[in-house]
Order: sequence, then C-alpha cells, then structure tokens
Amino acid sequence: MEYRYDTQLLIEGEALDEDRIEACISRNFSGDCLLVVGGGDLIRIHFHTNEPWKILEYCASLGEIHDIVIEDMDRQSRGLKG
Repeated sequence: MEYRYDTQLLIEGEALDEDRIEACISRNFSGDCLLVVGGGDLIRIHFHTNEPWKILEYCASLGEIHDIVIEDMDRQSRGLKG
C-alpha cells in the first residue's frame, strides 16, 4: 500500500472553490484517490496520503475544518482497528 492514511474532512468557509482546492492538493501533496466535492461554503475532502497533517494544515487555512476522519489503512488491511 503506497499511501497509508485515508483522510476525510469537511471545510466550512466562504467562497470555497472545489476546482482550485483540488488543483492545489494535486500539485502540492503526495497521495491518491482525491475527491473534492462541494463549493461555496462547504467542501468535502477525501484523500489517501502518508502525511495527513499536511492536508489538515492546508484545509484549516481555507476555513473551519470538522468531521475529521483519519484511518490507518495498513492496520485495517491486517485486520486491526484503523
């Protein structure tokens, strides 16, 4: 497994642009399975990465982040709680 952490969160803010956020994450962060959905005042992010704290830091710079879920897919694949 190349990317260990399944990172999901919501960003609540003003004038959030899903295309701009998706492009920024794609260019600046290592990972895969990126989904950026929403716009306006609410965006949902889903991203597999080895450095979830970097995604949280970036997203927090855009607005308030909440409903944060970070699951260790390596542990899950070994039958352990993620």
